[in-house]
Amino acid sequence: MRKLIISALAVCALSAPVHASEPWDPDYEPPRMADGTPDMQGIWTNASITVLERPDGIEKLILSDIEALALEQGTFEGFGVLEDMEPTDPDAPALAKGDSSIRGAGGYNSFWVDFGNKVGRIDGKARSSWVVDPENGKLPWSSEGAMTFMQIGARMTQNFDDPEVRPAAERCTIGFGSTGGPPMINVLYNNHYQIVQSPETVAILVEMNHNTRLVRINDEHRPGALRGWLGDSIGRWEGDTLVVNTTNFHPDAGVRGAIRHRFYLSPEAKVEERFTLKSDDEIFYEFYVDDPSVYTQVWKGEMPLRRAEAPIYEYACHEANYSLPNILAGARRQEAEAAGN
Repeated sequence: MRKLIISALAVCALSAPVHASEPWDPDYEPPRMADGTPDMQGIWTNASITVLERPDGIEKLILSDIEALALEQGTFEGFGVLEDMEPTDPDAPALAKGDSSIRGAGGYNSFWVDFGNKVGRIDGKARSSWVVDPENGKLPWSSEGAMTFMQIGARMTQNFDDPEVRPAAERCTIGFGSTGGPPMINVLYNNHYQIVQSPETVAILVEMNHNTRLVRINDEHRPGALRGWLGDSIGRWEGDTLVVNTTNFHPDAGVRGAIRHRFYLSPEAKVEERFTLKSDDEIFYEFYVDDPSVYTQVWKGEMPLRRAEAPIYEYACHEANYSLPNILAGARRQEAEAAGN
């Protein structure tokens, strides 16, 4: 138990200060911009132990406090937070092929991991997953969609011909795991967003890879030939809820892979997001994914975005990033060895 408590404290020390999630006040009145719309400006985080899909062995969406605590402690144990806080050994040998450990040479230890230390809570209730529809908390893959995901994923990870075929996050164009979205999903670290509003535009700055998504208010989608890394987002206000619709995704941004979740969006997918300020310190974030070429139904997720007090520092992915040229150089070396050179 002492080790688990220390582990929790270690993770807490890594996270930016955030405001605790409380049950929502039904009479809450949000602060407003000059145009009368709710003022959602500020820095927010979705860091959490809760993940996109419901973990195997958990059947219900809403957890008791005891069940939430057990999930939190189990997560710390599973990631070896305390044990892996030791400095990386610079003399450690290279990892064997197929070894996914982050403890070997070239990896990084848990000092850098910052996925949060609590189960996500919505209206004060602990959630086992962000997916709420389907009711089982699992993504509703079609057989064709699952096959497409596996084929594209394999092609991206096993092709070393040039930089453009490598995964987008590896190329430092966008963050992995759909952290930039949409939908915006929590990953292993860098789970912060900054919202800036004007009557014409809502800007969402994503900590990783320092992308900024511009939501044009009361506008129309651009032609399908124009495909941004985070898609093309237009928004409107429905009462006090900001509704954002996004499509025209870049084909290289379809694979949304992370350590704790994986999914795929086709270039023609449609994502609707709904942002509702429920307190000064919490946004209720809902998202719907409509992609009939990949899934058997529209699937829905719900997530809290909690206000964070710390600033967002620059995420300089390319700074001293030797990984991509080394990956390609390693592939050339393997080719030369296979040819007997």
